[in-house]
Amino acid sequence: QVQLVESGGGLVQAGGSLRLACAASDNTFRRYNLGWFRQAPGKEREFVAAIPWSSRPQYYSDSVKGRFTISRDNAKNTAYLQMGSLRPEDTAVYYCAALTRGPITTMSPQQYDYWGQGTQVTVTS
Repeated sequence: QVQLVESGGGLVQAGGSLRLACAASDNTFRRYNLGWFRQAPGKEREFVAAIPWSSRPQYYSDSVKGRFTISRDNAKNTAYLQMGSLRPEDTAVYYCAALTRGPITTMSPQQYDYWGQGTQVTVTS
């Protein structure tokens, strides 16, 4: 099964930017739809963005639309989440996940099959 490893998290001031990366262990990554989720302390894991194997179209939650951009480079087996205009409420552990079957429009984390370990993003005011 594919393994996913996130990186790029950190501490940033409100209004700043970060780019997260999700590196996959093998080429099966290229066949999968990918999603980014986040989980803040005491809250459920929530959908952030998704991208199909073909890169288009992309899907975003209302809370990040216009501020975050999801992308992927299949040649590098890597997906990205470019985050801009960050807010304190964006503070969470961010996870990438692979969806091997089912509609990419699903926002349910239970539908995703493979997960990374997460990377912490902290936005200070």
